[in-house]
Amino acid sequence: MPTGYGAPSDGSGGALLPWSWAVERLERAHNYWICTTRADGRPHAVPVWGLWLEDAFWFSTGRTSAKGRNLVRNPAIVVHLESGDETVILEGDAEEASGDLERYADAYEAKYAYRPSTVDETNVTYVLRPRAAQTWTESGFPRDATRWDFE
Repeated sequence: MPTGYGAPSDGSGGALLPWSWAVERLERAHNYWICTTRADGRPHAVPVWGLWLEDAFWFSTGRTSAKGRNLVRNPAIVVHLESGDETVILEGDAEEASGDLERYADAYEAKYAYRPSTVDETNVTYVLRPRAAQTWTESGFPRDATRWDFE
């Protein structure tokens, strides 16, 4: 966080948010915004349904969708929740999920009352295990602005 924002970085009493606060919001969110990069470098942002599962963010998309094509070219992605009042931002590289996707499909169906196909070759499920995350609350900013580096 740039020093101009006033976020404490020296242990001076800032009320940092615990990671469990972020996980609670990631688990209960209905919509998530994902940001990818187009071939010409322009950003592409779109809301998706998804899950926080096994310490990672999971979502599906069509292989030929803009986000699907973008992620094949460049797996860098930013995911954030809808609310700016309770902000959670994840950064990293999305990877195509492999192996048994039934746990993902079961959790997705429980959350959205819709079961994604795990065998449809026109769709792909991605997993983001974040490299970094940022959180803050609108009412507590900048005192509670918190960053995690997971690498």
